Parts: sequence; C-alpha cells; structure tokens
Amino acid sequence: MNLFVSWSGGKDSALAAYRARQQGHRLVYLLNTVAEDGSRVRSHGFPPEVVALQAHAMGLPLIQVHTSWEEYEANFKDAMGTLRAACVEGGVFGDMDLEEHRAWVERVCTEVGLVPLLPLWKADPWALLEEFWEAGFRAIVVATWLDPAFLGRPLDRELVAEMTARGAHPCGEHGEYHTLVTDGPLFRQPLRADPPSDAPTVHEHDGVWFLNLRVRLEDAE
Repeated sequence: MNLFVSWSGGKDSALAAYRARQQGHRLVYLLNTVAEDGSRVRSHGFPPEVVALQAHAMGLPLIQVHTSWEEYEANFKDAMGTLRAACVEGGVFGDMDLEEHRAWVERVCTEVGLVPLLPLWKADPWALLEEFWEAGFRAIVVATWLDPAFLGRPLDRELVAEMTARGAHPCGEHGEYHTLVTDGPLFRQPLRADPPSDAPTVHEHDGVWFLNLRVRLEDAE
C-alpha cells in the first residue's frame, strides 16, 4: 500500500515506518502535527523546521498540521482526507500498548477510509529498541519529565537502563521521554544536532524539560 507516516520525529514513528517498508509498503508522505502557533512540534517540543529537515533527509514530502489539542482530531482527519485524495491508502502509526490510542487510530482512519497499520503493537519494548539500534538508527533524548540531565544524550542501552531504573517504560510509552531521530536506514543523509549559541540549552514547561537545539543536515555548511 501507499502509506503516510504519522511522524513525530522520534524513534517509535521511525521504527514503525521502517517495519512497514520492510513489509513491502511504500512510504509516500510524512504527516506531522504542530502547535497552533507554529512554534513547536506537538509533544516533542522541537521546532517544526527540524521535521522538515528529517523529511528532506528521507526524500519524502511533508504535511504539517497546525492544531490545538481541542481541534486535533478534526484537523488530523482533514489532513488524512487530503492524503486519501492523493491516492494514499493507509497510515502507519508507532503506538505500542495504549489501548485508547489504538482505538482512536483505528476509528479515525476508518472514518476517513484509510487502513491503519500499527507495526509495533504489543511487541516487546526491549526487542524493539534492539531492532532500532541494530538497524542503524540513531536518536537523542529531547524531552523528559524524569531528569533534565537526560536531555541531549544519545539513546543507547546505558541511558535506557538509567531511565527504566527511575520507573520509565523502556520506550517511554507513557511520555517519560521523547527522542529526535538523527540517522538510520530511512535517511539518505544524517542530521546533526547542536546546542544553540544564543539561547539556554533546556527549558521547562508544565513539568516537562525540553532540549533547545540547532539541527542541520550533516554535510551542510
């Protein structure tokens, strides 16, 4: 099928897309949601331009939906309707084990006439992480409510062990942490993330710490 990817910029959407491609599906669009004022990507907190760089590195067109949480479903469905009109047949989502998320995905896709795929559903989280690393993906932590010291660190076995020791789900499925994928088998070129030179490295909002970062294509000047 021709699929759009519900794309957060993080590891779960990347691995779900990778699995879908390995199953023979064709990834044709990235669909990303942004705060209504356009300042940041929903949940992950980095600027929407970072996702545009990921899309460029992957060679895929990007649709970014500006929306409030209150209008999220209506705006997401409008975007999916546009994709369906462009011959997209289904969407791939990175949900793992939250039943209410799966129910929502299946309902909204069905209402728009698209097929929902959840390639990570009920998979062992540690096995998913090993698959992510073995496939060659790279990511850094960009948001967490556990400890701001985790921000900016590469997502590796040591870091995940530290976070799970603090009570986190290994993949952060309950929002314990979020990541930015900077390289992997979906990418034609890697991204480089550096701290900004003109702003604080981290900021806090509603009890969650976010990493401020400057992102560029690795081979760009």
